[in-house]
Amino acid sequence: MAPLWIDTHCHLDAAEFAADRLQVREQARAAGVGRLVLPAVGVSSFTAVQALAHQGGDAYALGLHPLFVAEQPEDAIDRLDQALADAATDPRLVAVGEIGLDGFVPGLDRALQQRCCAAQLVQARRAGLPVILHVRRSADALLQLLRRHPVAGGIAHAFNGSLQQAQAFVDLGFRLGFGGAMTFERALQIRRLAAELPEQALVLETDAPDIPPQWLYRTAAQRAAGAVSRNAPAELPRIGATLAALRGWTLEQTAAITSANAVAALPRLAALEADRA
Repeated sequence: MAPLWIDTHCHLDAAEFAADRLQVREQARAAGVGRLVLPAVGVSSFTAVQALAHQGGDAYALGLHPLFVAEQPEDAIDRLDQALADAATDPRLVAVGEIGLDGFVPGLDRALQQRCCAAQLVQARRAGLPVILHVRRSADALLQLLRRHPVAGGIAHAFNGSLQQAQAFVDLGFRLGFGGAMTFERALQIRRLAAELPEQALVLETDAPDIPPQWLYRTAAQRAAGAVSRNAPAELPRIGATLAALRGWTLEQTAAITSANAVAALPRLAALEADRA
């Protein structure tokens, strides 16, 4: 039987999929991607990710992305609180996310990010949910927040920190997300982490439509000339093949290990996977 994969981070609600969203989901299913986790990025996406998860047999998370917190309505935290309460019995709600801190994009209000992330960690703890973290040049600051506001683990998405930082997240109950960036031979640190971390720490993701793998990458000049570099969840098995090569695993082992890790990170997935079996 072909392996079944879980894409732990896919923005299927993104505008890049507006023309063929259902087709993209079916292509992923045909490729063996049995489950997507669809994280929200703001209040305006709560309804969309919830509806898509129910339509496609997938899972979702609700949260306020650090890149967009300044654009949210003033009552965004209250609205997230209400949305989490309204969906408390929905088995497809598996986490609070995508939340976190971004230290890469210039000009962002770091204090606002910190306040918003801290508030959402408190909400996640109150809801008994894990979190899906955006960690970009912010690992140490996020670790500090997590120690002040402990939660039930989750996933550090698109992880690109040091081995020491990776271990600190693992020690706090987190799994680390690896995706398209791992497929680039020059991504030495990411590939080292993927190869050397304990197998229980690893989950797979696409972050579609973002972070295209090496075979989809286009330069800025190529994109300006009209070339498309949209990532899609159907790419996950090929991304998984990169992890398999780095670890010396078969594809079947890679799918089984990373899917089990995803369920461990997001426990509500267990019931969904049991229903599929």
